[in-house]
Amino acid sequence: MERRNVEAQDAHEHRGPDAIDHAVYCLLSVRDEQRPWSVHEIGLEIGDHVDAHDAVRHLQGAGLAHECGGFVWATRAALTAEAMNG
Repeated sequence: MERRNVEAQDAHEHRGPDAIDHAVYCLLSVRDEQRPWSVHEIGLEIGDHVDAHDAVRHLQGAGLAHECGGFVWATRAALTAEAMNG
């Protein structure tokens, strides 16, 4: 978990919104750790709660994430695409 946290915070500190969206996508699509994430947890991982909310909205708009009650998870399409690329 520590390595993901460092990578997510690095995306926030040194790159733009696309890198933040990608970091959040990576958090959601780790095959061995599939679970709903709270938007708050994502904010802690990337170091900014506003950027976390923005990234979740971008991923939802692209059909890569679902959100319900403050929890977020990768869509089946996102997981399938990740498996095909991995």
